[in-house]
Amino acid sequence: MEITDLLTTDSVIANLPATSKKQALQELAKRAEAIVGLHERTIFDALIERERLGTTGVGNGIAIPHGKLPGLDQLYGLFARLEKPIEFDSIDEQPVDLIFLLLAPECAGADHLKALARVSRLLRDGAVCDKLRGSDQVEALFALLTDATATAAA
Repeated sequence: MEITDLLTTDSVIANLPATSKKQALQELAKRAEAIVGLHERTIFDALIERERLGTTGVGNGIAIPHGKLPGLDQLYGLFARLEKPIEFDSIDEQPVDLIFLLLAPECAGADHLKALARVSRLLRDGAVCDKLRGSDQVEALFALLTDATATAAA
């Protein structure tokens, strides 16, 4: 499972405006609707349901919200660099400014877990995150997320 299997330049957002966790998830669901073909409310509800189980704010300014949805035929990812950090109930109580959304078919099973692990490994790399925070261009963000050398080191 590679990041290039999950993202396209259309699924990278350079400056997502959001002032709260709920608003960030709503904006991501709205943008995901056009990419995955499911209604934004269906996506948002799945994300909120997952957040009720425990925060997806994993620390160091990073959140990896995810959900399984009926009607999907593959895994999808969306990456957003927020305009300003927001409170996300993160495990380290720090605000979040980088969000990688992962949507999976209901039957994804191990593929969903492999994708989560891959995204987590990538975003644990402080150098990659610093570069992501330093760019506000979609093409540059996409290149940083999908660059083979950067992801191999992650």
